[in-house]
Amino acid sequence: MRNFNEDTITQAVLERVAQAPEARTRQISEAVVRHLHALVKDLEPTQAEWEKAIAFLTRTGHMCDDKRQEFILLSDALGVSMLVDAINHRTAGSATETTVLGPFYVSSPNEYPLGANISAGVEGIPLYGFGTVASADGTPIAGATVDVWHSDGDGYYDVQQDDLDHLAMRARFRTNESGRFSFWSVCPAAYPIPDDGPVGDMLKLQGRHPYRPAHVHFMISAAGYDTLVTHVFAAGDQYLDSDVVFGVKDSLIREFIKREPGETRDSSKLDVQFFELEYNFVLSKDTA
Repeated sequence: MRNFNEDTITQAVLERVAQAPEARTRQISEAVVRHLHALVKDLEPTQAEWEKAIAFLTRTGHMCDDKRQEFILLSDALGVSMLVDAINHRTAGSATETTVLGPFYVSSPNEYPLGANISAGVEGIPLYGFGTVASADGTPIAGATVDVWHSDGDGYYDVQQDDLDHLAMRARFRTNESGRFSFWSVCPAAYPIPDDGPVGDMLKLQGRHPYRPAHVHFMISAAGYDTLVTHVFAAGDQYLDSDVVFGVKDSLIREFIKREPGETRDSSKLDVQFFELEYNFVLSKDTA
């Protein structure tokens, strides 16, 4: 098998990968070859354009480290992350809708008691977040793990700040016997995804902005239920209809309600304005 041309090379590669002993590997390999070859035939890139594509992917890899994942940003910005999420959550039913994980999740955040302040010294407008975790029939889920993380008022996460040597604005909680959780932090802001690398260059070439609407991330898990990965978005944000990663869903939008100085829900007192964010999450049963 030799002397391949544009009419014979695709089939030749398919015959090679068809030898893969594992069925799923074979299916994935064949699909990648078919679609990739079809893309190249459709575009008919010059050698220089192909080299630019290789250089783009190389730069993307070089931008990845323990604090930044450029390939996740690329997947997010091309809508692939949301497509994968949609395929894997076709039958949410009455459960809270999912959205993308994003590149700033930390797998082992510090665990805090309910009602704790998780801002860890970061200054900003106080935010009181609270809500419940329940099953589809309304039964409270006690002991559910609730991971929370978000940006500061300037749109930066803790892992993006070189002058911050500890985790902040992120935590893990356990719901109480009523399925409730609560915490204090600071209000997040709309922000651009990191756009100083190849993904940012791609967005500029596509005539797109890099912004996400203000939101708070949640990952919630409990025995016997599917893990929920989602955000709660700030109502009225200017980027709700143009989120760079396509993650907004109407059911995930909530008002950040402004409160005047005084006594708060947890009976503490503040001498400044603050905001409240409430969301009641519903988990779906694990059917696996």
